Amino acid sequence: MPPLKPDHISPTDEEEAQINAGIALDPDNPELTDEDVARMRPAIEVVPEIVAWYHAEQERKAREANRRAACKTRVTIRFDADVVARLREGGPGWQTRANAALRRAVLGS
Repeated sequence: MPPLKPDHISPTDEEEAQINAGIALDPDNPELTDEDVARMRPAIEVVPEIVAWYHAEQERKAREANRRAACKTRVTIRFDADVVARLREGGPGWQTRANAALRRAVLGS
């Protein structure tokens, strides 16, 4: 079978053997047997509260991203280096502060 990516290089048989030997020596992450796989159950059956939390968190993040996307527009603009340096002096949040300064200057609010 050809590689999925043109620049992909598969390990040699010797490298593959070294990789598998390393896997076999790792007591914290043993290779799964067919019996292990047969005993597996879906996470929703084992820890439904964690799965429910994860899905709720993903939905919350999606809502937040949609809310932000609705009220912000990405633009590219060039400022003088000294202006950007001065804005960045305030540390994290400088872009939000720059937006607020532009809002006051342009909209007066």
